[in-house]
Order: sequence, then structure tokens, then C-alpha cells
Amino acid sequence: MMRHRGFLSPGFSSRLNLIVDLLWLFGALALSSWGRMKPSPTTFFAVGLCVVFVWLFGSIVLRYYDSASDRALLDDLALLSLLSLCTTVFLLILDTLIGDDSKFPHVLPFAFIYWPVSLLICTTIRRFVVKREAPIDEVLIIGVGPMGRITGEDIQKRGRRQVVGFLNFKDESVPDNLKDIVLGQASVLESILKTVAVGEVYIAGNALRHGQEMQDTIKVCERFGLPFALPAYSFRLDRARPVEAKLLPDGYIHYISINMKPVQMAFKRVCDIAGSFFALLLFSPLLLLVAALVKLTSRGPILFKQVRVGVHGKKFNMLKFRSMVTDAEALKASLAHMNEQTGPVFKMQNDPRVTKIGRFIRRYSIDELPQLINVLRGDMSIVGPRPPVLPEVAQYEPWQRRRLSVRPGLTCLWQVSGRNQISFEEWMYLDMQYIDHWSLKNDINLILKTIPVVLTGKGAS
Repeated sequence: MMRHRGFLSPGFSSRLNLIVDLLWLFGALALSSWGRMKPSPTTFFAVGLCVVFVWLFGSIVLRYYDSASDRALLDDLALLSLLSLCTTVFLLILDTLIGDDSKFPHVLPFAFIYWPVSLLICTTIRRFVVKREAPIDEVLIIGVGPMGRITGEDIQKRGRRQVVGFLNFKDESVPDNLKDIVLGQASVLESILKTVAVGEVYIAGNALRHGQEMQDTIKVCERFGLPFALPAYSFRLDRARPVEAKLLPDGYIHYISINMKPVQMAFKRVCDIAGSFFALLLFSPLLLLVAALVKLTSRGPILFKQVRVGVHGKKFNMLKFRSMVTDAEALKASLAHMNEQTGPVFKMQNDPRVTKIGRFIRRYSIDELPQLINVLRGDMSIVGPRPPVLPEVAQYEPWQRRRLSVRPGLTCLWQVSGRNQISFEEWMYLDMQYIDHWSLKNDINLILKTIPVVLTGKGAS
């Protein structure tokens, strides 16, 4: 299985489990102060936020919310017990430092309240939701021999991934039970990846027989920025076992085409969740005002939903305040000859489809604010390449599709480098530069650079 998801893997279950755990954390703090001097709201939230930080930091280190790890129930309970112990010890230290016994929380009641109920939540809500959630990743398997077939069965048993199809090597005959899901030979992988969303490619071949085809497959995956897995064993083993078997749970070595920084990526996702949540609260008056203006000044819905392409080609509905007339998409074809942007992207400085209020909110990127909901959902990040539309992706060259190897974002190098004033080719190179040199520090710098660009409306149309 892939191990680079970080703190919070995609899917509804991880977010629900995180929310339930944090709500219960605050609930246990409140219950543990029962019968003691009532604390001020400021003190309560200050202690609560400190405890939340300790919990989040511990869960990042232990990868507690990484549902792709296929942990057994006892492993989950052990991790939860360790997190509860760390939180309790932190409260004990905090209580000792404060030195005022009248202040909450009372550490002993907290421990006896929080830990048993958390175990109950883990064995009921957490396990129930995870088991019933749809697969979060699509997998393509190259090879229909014994190894390929066993790999497919193993992936299906794990429950969190779905095999979207197989490709066969030249010397392999397709078994009858796989004919319906074999999409072609390994040589057509590039064309398949242009039309099918795939999260990882398993190359289930024999290096001696399929060496060149496997090498060609690797090159395609690298151009697309797509994770792939190679068999860990080139020979049959009867009794011998690897010393660190847990590092090869599925018998494959997994590779990715981006620079892995697990701790930084985990904090990035935490910042996405916290940042988008508090930004939605902060901008709620503005959101309500803009929603009213959009509704009052033109016919049609307040929000515009558009299918965009996310990480590894996954589609999602991106949200924006509607800034155009309702039949804007139908009018686009008639305006194609007036496109001012190179490449497959359509941009116009004075687009006649834009409404009066739409022109203002587009200039200052106010129309993009609903995408904070996409960030909260996990479809997008605060910083990352802008999510493209389907017709644009269909015209991408293979090297340009590598921009889909990371989660799309609200802002990136393109936004702070002139936006519509730069060519499509330069835009793509900027995204590659972001992917190849990514760090949390660079993300923070991009956010700081984006603020003046948004306030001045520089480069917007």
C-alpha cells in the first residue's frame, strides 16, 4: 500500500473521526471540571487549544488518521491509548505549572472519563464508518499472470482501493475471468492514463521476461508524476523471509515522483483544515453579502459548480460564486476565436459573459472564496497548482500532466507571477517548479505574496 498520504487520508471517514475525537476532547475537558470553580471561556479555550495541539501532533507522529494503513482493531486501540496517555500527561504537567487547584481540568477524572469513552468510539463509530466507505484510490495493474491476478485479489480484500482495470504484457494470454476488465496491452498505458483516473500503477511483471515493457511503463509513470509499485522479489522464496517484512506488506516496493517530506505534508494538511475552517468563519459576513448581491443582480444560482480535475485525474466539483451569465458555457464556443491565452486555456480580458458584480469579485478573487469548502473537504489545498477543467487536461502533453501529481490549490506560483499576463507554457513550467521544490516554507511565502496580488487585483481578468 502507498504510505505517503500523511496525516489525514482522503475520504469522509478520516475527517469524521477527527471531528468526533476533537469534540469529545473538549467534552471530556468540560466534564472533568464538574463541581470545581467555573473557568472563564478564555481559560477553557486556551487549555483546550493546547490539548488539541498535543493530540494533533501525536496523531501526526503515529499516523493515527491514516486510514490507508489497514490497521487491525487492537493496533487502533493501542495507538488511541498511547494518545490518551500523552494528553493526560500533558494536562498533568499543565496543572502542575498553573499551581492553582481550583482551575480545571481535574486530571484524574479526565483520564477516567476520556479514555474508556474514546475506546468505545473507536470500536463503534470509527470502525463502522471506515468499513462502509467507498474506495479512496483507483489502481491499475500491469500484468495478468499469477502475480497480477493475486495482486488484484489482495487489493480488493484490503477494501480501501479499487482495481479499475488490467493491462497485459505482450506474451501474456488474457484469462476468461479478466477479459471484461483488461483495457489493452501495456504499450497503450499512456493513452489509458489520459482517460482513466488512476492513483497508482502496480507493475506485476517478471524482470527477465518483461524487462523492457516494465521499463517503458516506469518512464510513462514518471512523466505523468504517477506513483507506481514494482515487485520486491525477483525470485521465489520458500522459507526465507525479509528481515523487515512490515515494510513490504503487499510484496511491492512503492515509488513516487515527488519529493517526500512526510512531516511537512502532514502539517500542510492540518493547516489546510484549520485555515479553511477559520477563514470561512472570518469571511462569513462577506460571503453572505456577496451571495445576496449575486442573487439580486442576475438570474441563476448563487454558486457555480464546475467539474475540475484533481490529484491523479480524480474529478470533483469546484465551487465559486457565479460571476457569469447562466449560459456562459454554451457561449464559450462562439468566443473561442477571441481567446487571449496560449495553449488549451480560455482567457479573455473583457469577457462579455461576465456580470457587473462578477467583474468586481473576479478582479479581487472574491469569487474563489467558496473553494475554502473544497479545501475543507480535501479536494483542494490552500497552496497548489490551480485545478484544470476536463477539456484542458485532454489537450495536455504527457509532461504537463505531472501537475496533477499533487493536490490542486487556491494559489500557486502562477497567481503571484502575473496570472493571465503569462503564457500557458510558462504557467506549466511554474507548476513543475513548485512541485519539484515544494516545502512548507515555500507555501507560506506564496500565501504572503498572494495577499497583495489579490488586494490589488493584479493580473486578473
